[in-house]
Amino acid sequence: MFSCLAPMKPLAVLKMAMPWRRGTLNPVQNYSPFRSQPHTSGLTLVELGAASGAPGASRPPTMQIVGVSAAWRRLLMQADMAAPHLQVAAIEGESGCGKYTLAHYLFSRSPLSGSRFQRRDAREWLATDADPAAMTGFTYLDRVDLLAPPGQGLLLGVLKSLQDRPPGRAVVLASSQTSLRQMASQGLLLPDLAFRLTAIRFFIPPLRQRREDVAPLVQFMLERLCARYQQRPVVLGPGTLARLLQHNWPGNVRELASILETALLEVGNGVIKPSDLALPDPSQPAQDVLLGGSTAAHPSDLSLDAVIRQHIEYVLDLNRGNKLRAARQLRISRSTLYRILGNEKILAQ
Repeated sequence: MFSCLAPMKPLAVLKMAMPWRRGTLNPVQNYSPFRSQPHTSGLTLVELGAASGAPGASRPPTMQIVGVSAAWRRLLMQADMAAPHLQVAAIEGESGCGKYTLAHYLFSRSPLSGSRFQRRDAREWLATDADPAAMTGFTYLDRVDLLAPPGQGLLLGVLKSLQDRPPGRAVVLASSQTSLRQMASQGLLLPDLAFRLTAIRFFIPPLRQRREDVAPLVQFMLERLCARYQQRPVVLGPGTLARLLQHNWPGNVRELASILETALLEVGNGVIKPSDLALPDPSQPAQDVLLGGSTAAHPSDLSLDAVIRQHIEYVLDLNRGNKLRAARQLRISRSTLYRILGNEKILAQ
């Protein structure tokens, strides 16, 4: 990783974690109110303002980055140090951990912050408009780890052409859910491409490895959700935060946001209880969860239609038969859910 042995940035750039102060909001306590107020309760919170840019430039929305863990603070320090000098870099981490958000943070700290920011699927971008001579601003490439060998060769050519141009005109950020250097060692990625992309590498640890960030993330997300839906502030009931901390979060921050939004829309009394969280039972074996709670290790029908339907029934069971809530978790419409439950074929023949 990029070296972090440099003087720390001013507090205006990065607010470091502090102990919880008396009289401020402490989301660890039960029945802790989540209300809009200054974030002086130990949050590392950086607000990215939308500065004026070039005409027609694509600007990222105003956003906030929240975390208190040592790993998260090191990552932001690394980003502050590297941002003014970037030309090519890799952002690695599991799905939903915040790679796109970190890319915006790097953009906001870059000399190119007033220029264009575009997010493109790496495969689509290489097939349509990967012209190094025309590149300007920030280009965020999704899922470079999915590139086939021909696409890898094309991207390597783009990077070679980019290094011959004067710095300060274009930046390429490549996102990957897998370690690019590990892929190269396994023969899955061109070694030269991996080394060029990871000369500066940002790795975002999964949420289960930085559980200290769960409480401040919950606070921030609930404040934002209450404002979005114009609801009064909510509180966490006894055991709710403990249940959130117990979960392993395979979907990371994106999963946490989805769980909280669903719970907020379901509760009617302003209190989110552990039973309001659409999370699997921690006492259920992992293999049973993957099989939708079935005790059969080998279901008789192995067709994809049957597996999809079985998963839907499992999500329905998690939500105690609430079809609207299950559809939100599955990210499908309620009408699609009804069609599937009515034994309509899911896949086209």
